[in-house]
Amino acid sequence: MKLLVVDDDRDLVELLDFVLRRAGFTVIAAHDAPTARQTMRTERPDLVVLDINLGRWNGIELIADLRRERDVPVVLLTGRDSEEDKVAGLEAGADDYITKPFAHRELVARIRAMLRRYGRQPQAERPAAERLQVGPVTLDTQTHTASKEGAALNLTVTEFRLLHYLMRHAGTVVPTADMLRHVWGYDDPAGSDVVRVTVFRLRRKLEDDPADPKLIQTVPGVGVLLHRRPEVQPPAVT
Repeated sequence: MKLLVVDDDRDLVELLDFVLRRAGFTVIAAHDAPTARQTMRTERPDLVVLDINLGRWNGIELIADLRRERDVPVVLLTGRDSEEDKVAGLEAGADDYITKPFAHRELVARIRAMLRRYGRQPQAERPAAERLQVGPVTLDTQTHTASKEGAALNLTVTEFRLLHYLMRHAGTVVPTADMLRHVWGYDDPAGSDVVRVTVFRLRRKLEDDPADPKLIQTVPGVGVLLHRRPEVQPPAVT
């Protein structure tokens, strides 16, 4: 698997290069946003590890640019006190984050979990195809498509997996820890932010009015509820 590491700290990039190559990955480095964009086009990496702070370049805008190129998974590297940057990065489309300083094994585990979520796994390990319908929302795992009232939903892979998990448990409150474990592939109480922001992103794409959600509701201190809702019946012909 080919990874693109984007950070203006050359010492950190050198360390990441060593750690990730030792774990069996091919590593390409970029130290600024223009190089990262060009490398994305020419090398087509399987995953991007990105420091949210790139000196004079805006890491948030870079995430959006990378997303426009293709649906590649993005793991953020953030400082412990950069709560605002972390949330902004997730809202921009990043899939996960890890805080500095970080354990090397944790970073490698997060990357491998992300690659599995994006389908970089043997065909035999993939679950059987499902087609689910909950109220106005339809999801098909075989074609990897989702729609609401027939209109296609443009979801990232992580958003699709979260919606799939919620639809399989529609009508019940899904605990945050369960979502983190089954969608992101790890247990970490500090990961509640990545769940919260991804739910927020999903709500913006599914709800008629995200400020007044009818489908996806948060139960404070517990988790998330995807409501079952009867199909909207067409008006009677008179």
